[in-house]
Amino acid sequence: MEVKEIAEILLARSKTVSVAEACTCGLVGYLLGTMPGASQYFPGGVIAYTGGLKQSVLGVPDQVYQTYGSVSREVAIAMARGVRELTKTDFGISTTGVTGPGAGRSGMPIGTFFIGLSVKDGPDTAVEILVTGGERDANKRGAAQAALDLLGRYLRTL
Repeated sequence: MEVKEIAEILLARSKTVSVAEACTCGLVGYLLGTMPGASQYFPGGVIAYTGGLKQSVLGVPDQVYQTYGSVSREVAIAMARGVRELTKTDFGISTTGVTGPGAGRSGMPIGTFFIGLSVKDGPDTAVEILVTGGERDANKRGAAQAALDLLGRYLRTL
């Protein structure tokens, strides 16, 4: 979904969203902030590129991180919930994944991402995507767009 449409829905419903980003390094937040009036629906977020910040700032439980690894559905959900609670927004979205060119410690294929969504007084969910670009920047952009798409799909149900 285009950022413009997300912004229109959030503004029309007086809703807010925050982001917790690992692999996308702030790209989702940047995109959300491109629209005029963004401060009304987007207070900000956290870039937690390494594991320690996921736990200390976002509140991802050590047990979840150690059991499932940093690139997992469970960590994506915990990150989204953590940023939503930290910023007191209606929605929290998160990204964690393998951008490449190396697979890193997760052992997952390059281009594997988990996108989390946490909803105030609603269900928390996460989706796994596989971006087929292979190139680092294209993978980040694909994951950022997937995060916007997940949020957009939920917003359309409101």
